[in-house]
Amino acid sequence: MSLQVDLERKGSVLCVRLSGELDHHTAETLRTQVDEEIVKYQMKHIILNLEQLSFMDSSGLGVILGRYKQVKNNDGEMVVCAISPAVKRLFEMSGLFKIVRLEESEQFALQTLGVA
Repeated sequence: MSLQVDLERKGSVLCVRLSGELDHHTAETLRTQVDEEIVKYQMKHIILNLEQLSFMDSSGLGVILGRYKQVKNNDGEMVVCAISPAVKRLFEMSGLFKIVRLEESEQFALQTLGVA
């Protein structure tokens, strides 16, 4: 299975909706697409909607961590929402939830960033 990436801009927030598998085969595509959006539209925050993401490996964690550093350097925030149990476990094991906030839904994440 491949990765589908849906990007939507809402004010200064880039909503990234992923479905499928984020692994070493698809990580570079995601990195490129998100980087282009951040630079082109000067996006400050990122919301990662991982509800439809069925699998992620360390390559996916690397991409997420890199984008986190980008938005952090712009005084922005990364929020993860609607995460599947398998991917949530990977986030917990890696310690990503110590730096990335988890919200139940994309709508609530947008509200916490002042965009909804």
